[in-house]
Amino acid sequence: MKQIRALYLPVFLCLVLLLSVLSGCGGGETTGAKLLQKEPVDRCAISKSLTYDHSMEPAYAEQFAVDYFKEGGCLITVCDGRQYFLPEVNGKEASVPQDLSDDITVLPSPVQNGYLAGTACMDYFVSFDGLDQLGFSSLKETGWKIPEAAAAMHDGTVQYAGKYSTPDYELLTSKHCDLAIENTMIYHTPDVIEQLESLGIPVFIDNSSNESTPQARMEWVKLYGLLAGKEKAAEKAFRAQEKAFLELPAHCGTDLPRVAFFSLRANGTVVVRRASDYIPAMIGMAGGEYAFKDLGADDDGNRSTQVISMEEFYQTAKDADYFIYNSSIEGERSSIADLVNDAPVLADCKAVKDGNVFCTTADLYQHSMGQGTFVRDLYTMLTGGDDLTYIFKLK
Repeated sequence: MKQIRALYLPVFLCLVLLLSVLSGCGGGETTGAKLLQKEPVDRCAISKSLTYDHSMEPAYAEQFAVDYFKEGGCLITVCDGRQYFLPEVNGKEASVPQDLSDDITVLPSPVQNGYLAGTACMDYFVSFDGLDQLGFSSLKETGWKIPEAAAAMHDGTVQYAGKYSTPDYELLTSKHCDLAIENTMIYHTPDVIEQLESLGIPVFIDNSSNESTPQARMEWVKLYGLLAGKEKAAEKAFRAQEKAFLELPAHCGTDLPRVAFFSLRANGTVVVRRASDYIPAMIGMAGGEYAFKDLGADDDGNRSTQVISMEEFYQTAKDADYFIYNSSIEGERSSIADLVNDAPVLADCKAVKDGNVFCTTADLYQHSMGQGTFVRDLYTMLTGGDDLTYIFKLK
């Protein structure tokens, strides 16, 4: 069965070195997506009735590929090894081939009544005005920090259908859900994938978190625009945020302000981002240097964060010029005193003494399409400005 075979593909495929990248059927050219796979495959040879035409050429994303066919439709290949066939693209529809492999999931064209369990994907749909194509959410109204999503939950156009790990199967089937959009957490409950697919609800797993740059993560909006039949609107939304990155001034030299991005845990340990994560990349783009620039830099693991002791944090971050407290784990902080009260040793740190302590807003991580604004916030912070959206200064 396609569900079982797909589930046994290890997630670490997304980080295995590329052995070979193929695009056009027959090879020769390379696709814009440097898709990581266990071994090279001819993605286009999926049916005798389909003829390869061209591939999407992402500017940044490396964890998905889209191949279009002359007869209509396209094949989506994602870094976890799962593949999806979309029969209709730009108004041109191909019949689902009879010889299509059982390993390839056929998706609705376009999605009309989706269940969004990958919450980071909501902002993609909102950005290209595709919220009305979602009918269900894994978050309740109070859980959404995106106003449009909360409003849709409030007026009932989007219904709560249970957590990603315990969806309301009866509601989804009775209300004709046509697609479940999950994030990689679903790998921990593979029986949910199997149950949804057995009920005739195809499952698409978002892997945008495996991208190493913010632009690449945002570029997944093009893929969701494709699923929603709104490719042009998705492209426009992406370009609007990409502009913020392109307009950042170039930085040079070695004497850059050092920035520590972290959160405190109740047990006294500290959660920091690994050097390969997109947050350190954004700090660099904004003209700063990430304080933990060597943490996991040579590690091929897929973790974006690491838990360290307060002693380890202090030794590395005590001379950092700026602190940014990540509110996504334990919530926002209201003052520097509030932060120091939980970790008195921070009072001796340069950023605290200088008053350069900031906190992220609670809605940052749901705004997947706001990363251009966030990198502009970082630049503004480092240059002494105060026009900020996703971070605020602690007094």
